[in-house]
Amino acid sequence: MIKLITGKKGTGKTKVLIDMIKADAEASNGNVICIEKGAKLTYDIPHAVRLVDVEEYDINGYDSFYGFVAGMFAGNFDISEVFVDSILKIVGKDFDMLGTLFEKIEKISKEIKVVFTVSADESELPESVKKYL
Repeated sequence: MIKLITGKKGTGKTKVLIDMIKADAEASNGNVICIEKGAKLTYDIPHAVRLVDVEEYDINGYDSFYGFVAGMFAGNFDISEVFVDSILKIVGKDFDMLGTLFEKIEKISKEIKVVFTVSADESELPESVKKYL
């Protein structure tokens, strides 16, 4: 299941994401993962959550991000939730490619909840992305 938190810069998307991470970390029986660029959330999320800074793995672009996530899923069957902050900073601002990425991740995520923050107004997004709102 993919869920999106959208809005322009400064609208509180990351705060909403942090609140979701905290709630899921308390309630989850599986592993909770938070993926971001730059390790800015280190002190905002619970210690039990695995924080992944994509800069440490040289992830840039849609294909490398998908491969990274697929590898995480393949290597850890106990992942229950994945939170991704500022996906456009990680992969770039190509909304059509973003829709394709979401479709690919949806196919492999099965029972895993995957939440993305997207710094864009809902009106800017194509239908391939809006269907995950």
